[in-house]
Amino acid sequence: MNVGYAAERLNKPAGLRPASMVDNVYEHIYHKLMALEIAPGARIPIDVLAREMGVSQTPVREALNRLEREGLVRKEHLIGYSAAPQWTRKQFEDLYAFRLLLEPQAARLAAKNMTPEALESLERSAADMGHGEPPVDRNTRYSRFARADANFHDEIMQIAGNEVIRSTLFNLHVHLHIFRLMFHTRVTQEALQEHETLLSAFRANDPDAAHSAMYEHILRSRDRLLSAFE
Repeated sequence: MNVGYAAERLNKPAGLRPASMVDNVYEHIYHKLMALEIAPGARIPIDVLAREMGVSQTPVREALNRLEREGLVRKEHLIGYSAAPQWTRKQFEDLYAFRLLLEPQAARLAAKNMTPEALESLERSAADMGHGEPPVDRNTRYSRFARADANFHDEIMQIAGNEVIRSTLFNLHVHLHIFRLMFHTRVTQEALQEHETLLSAFRANDPDAAHSAMYEHILRSRDRLLSAFE
């Protein structure tokens, strides 16, 4: 395959490092999964994706391996890759019960540990969600928001300083899966407002207010997404 042609198909200049090619392939498949253009449970043929993007099968395999680690893709012996199935309502409700136990306490700890530098970084993360670079389409915007939301929450967990809580939530890839349940601008706009309430508590170094804001944020997130099961 012509390298220049492959790079052009991926909107990248010729002479890309392999890692950059894999990143681009990963982003392409990630957006398709989050927008449900690849349906939950559907097989993901490597050769078809490679032809679609004008690349060899190697970067597609590497990208799918990354997505498998994030729980968005599954690999079965002799069958290959497929999109992870959607969560059941029971899994969804169990997850939110779990989040309500852990994340409000983590927000309380983060408020106690908050420094000017940590707050500045958290403010930047929140601003990126609301005013990031304009994407190509609304599906891409939504999938980017899902990742940015995950990073924002993970940053709060880092500030809290409890690595058991942080690693447990991080390894569940919570936000990627919940945003994959449905597409709706209400999900992003209301989340931004709730993040601002959280930030207000952090600015005030108020642990109780941070706990309450996070608890309310998770409750509202659960209520917004329940309609996906109706």
